[in-house]
Order: sequence, then C-alpha cells, then structure tokens
Amino acid sequence: MGDPLFWHRLQFGFTATYHYLFPQLTMGLALVIVVLKAMGLRTSEARYNDAARFWIKIFGINFAIGVVTGIPLEFQFGTNWAAFSRFSGGIIGQTLGMEGMFAFFLESSFLGMLIWGEKKLSPKGHFGAALALWIGSWLSGYFIIATNAFMQHPVGYAVAKDGSLQLASFWAFLLNPWALGQYAHNMIAAVVTASFVVAAMGAFWTLKGIHPVQARLNLRTGTIMGLIFSVFVAFPTGDISGKLVAKYQPITLAAMEGRFESGPRANLTLIGQPDVARRRIENPIQLPAVLSFIAYGSFSSNVKGLLEFPEDQWPQNIELLYYAFHIMAGLGTIMIAVMALAALLLWKGRLDQNRPVLWVLMLAFPFPYIATAAGWAVAEFGRQPWLIYGLLRTIHGGSPTVNAGHTAFTTLGFAGIFVVLSVLWLFLIGREIAHGPVSHSAKA
Repeated sequence: MGDPLFWHRLQFGFTATYHYLFPQLTMGLALVIVVLKAMGLRTSEARYNDAARFWIKIFGINFAIGVVTGIPLEFQFGTNWAAFSRFSGGIIGQTLGMEGMFAFFLESSFLGMLIWGEKKLSPKGHFGAALALWIGSWLSGYFIIATNAFMQHPVGYAVAKDGSLQLASFWAFLLNPWALGQYAHNMIAAVVTASFVVAAMGAFWTLKGIHPVQARLNLRTGTIMGLIFSVFVAFPTGDISGKLVAKYQPITLAAMEGRFESGPRANLTLIGQPDVARRRIENPIQLPAVLSFIAYGSFSSNVKGLLEFPEDQWPQNIELLYYAFHIMAGLGTIMIAVMALAALLLWKGRLDQNRPVLWVLMLAFPFPYIATAAGWAVAEFGRQPWLIYGLLRTIHGGSPTVNAGHTAFTTLGFAGIFVVLSVLWLFLIGREIAHGPVSHSAKA
C-alpha cells in the first residue's frame, strides 16, 4: 500500500472507469439521435423529433459530466505518469491535442445548436447539427482510441537521441491496425449501451402506462438497434479484436483463457477457475478447438500457453484478467439473447404486453456498462507489465517525485467529488425522466 506505483495505477484506473460511464452513452446516443432526426425528416412525424429532443437533453447532461470527469485524466499524465509522458509525449500528444482542439470543440458547438437552435434552424439544418454532433463525438473517440492503441501496439515511431519516442509516420500511427479494430469494437459497444438505455426507458414508460406513443417508439428503436449492434459487437468487431490480440499479444490471449500449455485444437473455456500456482484451469467447461478457430481461423491452429513465455512477461493479475474477459464475453452473449427475444416479440406485436420481458429490458440497462468496463479491464490488464507494449514497462513510467501519500490523498478527493457529481447526475436525469418527452406539436 505504500508503493507509489500502486496508487498511480489505482487512481488512473478509478478515474478512467468512472469517466467512461458518461462518454459511452453520449457516443451511442449521438447515433440514436441521428436516426431519430432522420426518421422525423423523412416522415414529418412529430413523435421522432419529440424522442430526439428528449435524448438530446440526456446527451447534454452526460456530456457535461463526462467533460468534468475527464479533465483529471489529462492532468494525471503529468502528475502521476511523468516518465511515461516524457518518453512518449512526442507521439501521444498528437492525438490528445487533436481530440481537444478539433473533435471536442466540434462536438460541443453542435450540441449547443441542437439544444437551443431547434426553433431557429430549419428541419434539415437541425438534422445537420445532429449529424455533426455524431461525427464530432465519434471523431473524439477515435483520437482517444488511437492513443491507447499505440500503447497496445506501437507503430509509426522512432527513438530520438535522448531516448524518447518521436513521430516517424503520422499516418502509420493514426491508422494503426490495432486502433481500427479497437475503435470499431468500442464504438459499436457504445451504441449497444445507448440502445439498452433507450429500450429500458421505453419499457419503464410502458410498465407505468405513461407516454404511450414515446414508450412504443423507444421500445422499437432500442430493441432493433440493440439487437443489430449487440451482434456486431461479437462479430465481426469482437472477432477482429480477438485476432489482433492473438497476433500481437499472444501472452495476453493465453492469460485471458487461463491457458498454460501450448498445442493445437485449443479449447475455449466457458466456465472454470484459473489456478496460477498449479498452472491449470479448475472445473473447466470447454468447447473443443474453438479457441484455435477464434484466434487464427483454423480449428487445428496452435495456440501458445503461458509456459511458452518468460514469467516476468506474464500479465501481473492473470485471475482478474481471466474473469474480466469472461464477464465481458458472457454478458455479450446474454445481451444478444435479451434483444433477440425482445425483437421476436416486437415482430409479433406482443412486446408492449409482455410484462416479464419489459421488466428484463428495464433492468438490463447496466449490462453494457459492466461489459464495457470489463472489456477495458481486459485491454489494460492484458497489456501489463508494459505501459507501452514492448517499449516501456509500467514500473518505469511513474512520477518518481510523487509519493504514495500524495496520490492516495488526491484519490480520496476524486472519490468525494465523484460522489457529488453522481448525486447531481441522478437529480438532473431524474428530473428529465419525470418531465418526460415534451412535444412541440399538439398532435403528439
């Protein structure tokens, strides 16, 4: 507990996890809002614009809290990770700067137009603002993902005379294959989060017997988008991400599955407990040869185990990595099943009468939040013991002049601030839900 590195990692992980609760919803809602505005423009039906107006307000609240909670992360690069920043600032400073200067200002500017400009803009102009908001939020996401992807799979760099990293190829860095795969998987997951939230709101209104037009619209929108994008999270984007890990981080793949021995026709573990001391999986339930196919596209492919690699290169918490991966994958499967059942009932015209399924939809909205948190845990725990894979170990990236007490104190301070922000968020969101969707049309 007196180790400064422990507190540096704990603080960054804590603040990043809390912060990401908000952007994942806004990035997903950005696309939902575009779909609703497009349908309103195409059909001239007020219900679509009423729904978009409600979700724009929810977007704005989450965006504001996300900005506030994201600021400490930027400062922690200097306060907690000074050695890392000196070593890699010439690379990651590019995308972090672009995220702030271009994407963030684009996103915030058009959000203002969406919230306050509906009566001043034409319907096409308001749809254009929604489209720009979506582009800005997803562009912002790409720059952050590209930064993380460099830490996972560094490309496009050169080593300067002073030992620091400098940009050798901007396009190689920006179009890192790891970034492209990770970005697709992450953004599709954000849409899943938004879809589950939209469906949950529709289920809540249906169960309460209020806002029937909006309840049905939200149920249909959330269910259809939720099913489509839940499938896309698994395939192709999840499949692409798995193959990237197999190709560039085979040690991580072995740890994710608790695989110690190498060999062909590797089994995929559905259930089991990793016993690192005994180098085995206890009580396993496995699918024969499936891991080989997922990793390399062939059931006969050899998948290396952890014993193939030096132990000082293993991830530092194999158990946590293993469980995080299986929570992510398990919840992903459950989310597909939930949305598939809801879509079937929707197709048959019975969804809004099936109260058990409505309750499931209403209570299932935390699933994508948990799955994405677990997914990011897999990415970050799997990269260990490297801060930049193969180039800089985590133990060498901290700030040598910041002691454990300082970081522990500020971590407690952040926790207190986040409690206050959580209460404020709950109040604001609760107020908007209580108001419900406000119509600008007497017919709605």
